Amino acid sequence: MFKPLKVIGLMSGTSADGIDAALIETDGHTVSTFGATHHEPYSTELRSQIRQAFGKDYHDLALEKIITEKHADVVKKLLKKANLKPRDVDLIGFHGQTLFHQPPLTKGDVGQACIIGDGSLLAELTGISVVDQLRLNDLAHGGQGAPLVPIFHHALAHGLDKPVALLNVGGVANVTWLNGNEEDLIGFDTGPGNGLIDDWVRSHTNQSWDEGGTIAAKGKVHEGLLRQWLTKPFFERHPPKSLDRLTFKTCLEDIKGLSLEDGAATLTAFTAAAVAKAHEHFPEPPLKWLVVGGGAHNPTLMKMLHHTLKVPVQKGAEYGLDGDMLEAQAFGYLAVRSLKNLPLTFPGTTGASYPLSGGRSCKA
Repeated sequence: MFKPLKVIGLMSGTSADGIDAALIETDGHTVSTFGATHHEPYSTELRSQIRQAFGKDYHDLALEKIITEKHADVVKKLLKKANLKPRDVDLIGFHGQTLFHQPPLTKGDVGQACIIGDGSLLAELTGISVVDQLRLNDLAHGGQGAPLVPIFHHALAHGLDKPVALLNVGGVANVTWLNGNEEDLIGFDTGPGNGLIDDWVRSHTNQSWDEGGTIAAKGKVHEGLLRQWLTKPFFERHPPKSLDRLTFKTCLEDIKGLSLEDGAATLTAFTAAAVAKAHEHFPEPPLKWLVVGGGAHNPTLMKMLHHTLKVPVQKGAEYGLDGDMLEAQAFGYLAVRSLKNLPLTFPGTTGASYPLSGGRSCKA
C-alpha cells in the first residue's frame, strides 16, 4: 500500500464562478484526511472572458496565463489558511478551465477538448509539483474524457448502503452508480445542470444564478417544451456519454417568449427530468440519490428531483460529503492515482476499452 500524500486539488468548472481548492491526504485508494478548503470567485471581468471563450477549440495563451496565475494565488491562500509551507505539500491536482469538450459520438471516433491551464507555470509559481491534463489520455484512447470523478465517488461511498447514485449538479450534471465494486462503476453526464438556468437568469436580471431556486419556484413549467427537449438525440444514446456546456444552448432560444419565472422553472424541470431518464441506464435502481455541487443548494431543483425519482433524494452533506468541494478533492485524489499509474477512467465511466491512467506530471 502506498504512503498517503498530502495533495491540493483545484477545480474550476463550467459554471465559471471561480476556483475551488481542497487539501486531502490519500494513497490513491482511500482518503485518510480531509483538510482545509478555499473558494475564490472569479472577477466579473475574468468570468466574462471565460464565457466568451466557451465553445472555442483553440488555446488562448493570454487567458491561460491569467487563469494559471489565479490558481497559484488560490494555492497560496489555501496554504496560509492551513498554516502550511509549499514543502509540506507533495502534489497539486490541477483541472484547468474547460472551454470546449467534444466527446466521440460513435465507437472508433476520437473526441477533442480544450482545457487551458499551464501545469508547468503553476508548479513554478507555487513550488509544488503538479499533475494536469487528466482527461486527455482517455480521449486519445476513444473514451468520453468525462466524467472523471466516479472512482473518487467509489472511495467515498465505502460505508453507504448500495446501490446508491451520487449526482453532481454543476454547469452540466453527471451521475455515478455504485454497487461497491470498482469494476462495476457506471458514470455519465445526465444532461444540463445549472448552466442553462444561470445563463437564463443572467440574461434577464443582474443576478448570476437563481439563488435558492426562488425564481423557478414562482414559475410554471412549459410541459410541451420539456417533452420536446427530452426527445433530443443525447437522450437516445446509451452511456457512457458526456456533454459540452453548450450542447443544449438552443433551449434558451426556445423559451425566449416565456417569463423569467416560467423559463427558470422549465429549465430547472429539464435538469430534473434528464436525471430521471438517466435512471433507465442503471442495472439496478439505487436505494437513494445523494446530490452534491451547486444544485444541492437549489430547493426547487431538489424538490423536482424527489418528485421525478420517487426514492429518497438527499444532500451529500447529510452523509459527511463536502458537496461544494468534492470535485476539487477529487482532482487531488486523481493526481495521486496518476502519479502511481492507477486507473482514472473505466469502460463503464467513459467507454474506454480498458481501465486507463492519465495526466501530465510537471515537476516543481
